[in-house]
Amino acid sequence: MNHAAKRTVARAATVPTWRGTAAVPGALGVLAALAAVLSGCADGPSAFGGEHRSSEKAIRVTPRDGARDVAPDDRVEVRVPDGRLKRVGVTRIEDAQEHRVPGRIARDGRSWTSSGDGRKGRLGLAATYRVDAVAADGDGHEVTRRTTFTTAVPEHRFTARVTPENRSTVGTGMIVSFAFSRPVVDRAAVERAIEVTAVPAVEVAGHWFGDGRLDLRPAGYWAPGTEVTVRTRLRDVEGAPGVYGSRDRTVVFRVGRSQTTLVDVAAHTMEVRRDGQLVATVPVTAGRPGAETYNGRMVVGAMDDVTRAKGGTVGCDGKRDGGAVPHALRLTGSGVLLHGDHWSGDEVFGSANVGHGCVGLRDVRGGGGDTPAGWFFDRTLVGDVIEVVNSRGRRVAPDDGLSGWNLGWKKWKAGSALR
Repeated sequence: MNHAAKRTVARAATVPTWRGTAAVPGALGVLAALAAVLSGCADGPSAFGGEHRSSEKAIRVTPRDGARDVAPDDRVEVRVPDGRLKRVGVTRIEDAQEHRVPGRIARDGRSWTSSGDGRKGRLGLAATYRVDAVAADGDGHEVTRRTTFTTAVPEHRFTARVTPENRSTVGTGMIVSFAFSRPVVDRAAVERAIEVTAVPAVEVAGHWFGDGRLDLRPAGYWAPGTEVTVRTRLRDVEGAPGVYGSRDRTVVFRVGRSQTTLVDVAAHTMEVRRDGQLVATVPVTAGRPGAETYNGRMVVGAMDDVTRAKGGTVGCDGKRDGGAVPHALRLTGSGVLLHGDHWSGDEVFGSANVGHGCVGLRDVRGGGGDTPAGWFFDRTLVGDVIEVVNSRGRRVAPDDGLSGWNLGWKKWKAGSALR
């Protein structure tokens, strides 16, 4: 041992012991004293009410830490038996997204209660919740606590398919339509979770067609340039006993220029108007006797450059050209189209009705851009209105495609679950 080491050992041997304790080597004694001081500041034991308490006792959280299958009706509560809460943060984690849960600390500082999580007092299902709380006693000593719990995963879910598509530009007759994957029993709860707003503002009302479909529209056609936002907050909404919505979603679309089309079956003509002004009169052929075209207002729900036809369901027999129909605009769910027709003779357009219930415009095989059908297709938007008059056929049903404009505003609103 060298001389420096000897001197160090000698000094350590002369450190006095603490009064009332057993003799402890000096370095260990200093560490023990420092640990005792720090223990009151660590996340764990803390000086609360004059004695050391664990954070679990100092800050009590409901539901308990690590709880699973927590019911959606349970509420998050944070309490302190002594002292005051300084800060409480509750976070809902679902689908890799974090959402702050609103709540407030009581006036006496002894408790915090959630105020609904934005879900009308219910916790989200199939979610993880994280609670972070900080409390202090009268002397300012702080203690912190973090807990987590998970909520129950529902056995049955329902989804909703919405029309139109997000970020689309549509015609002035577009109707917002929801198709649900399961029957909806609590229609009011589901309808209440869907909000449609427009700029410029306009009243929008819903109408239920059975238990699987909800359509929404204003009293009249949308104004050109309107920006429409559809917010759906269906996640965890109980649409039927034990069946909950699976997701929230926002769809935004824009209304384009105003174009309406009037098909006169008796006159074999189609008048196209932009902003109320007639821009073209096109000769057409409609449904023949026994397969008459529907009367009424129909909305373009989909557009296909070429679609496959089934005999008897569209305005061709399904045999020519393998049933390929060019420039097809779908008007109803039952199969009515406005489409290009290359198999009929030129003489029928404007003079005879030879179709199978649809409206045909002159076209060429494969579809031509410089034909009447191609011209109209290139100037059409999903959401444009096609109105058929003077047909011997019946009136189109309001739930066949987006044909809800055939109901007056009073009858339309009567079909809402909120009125």
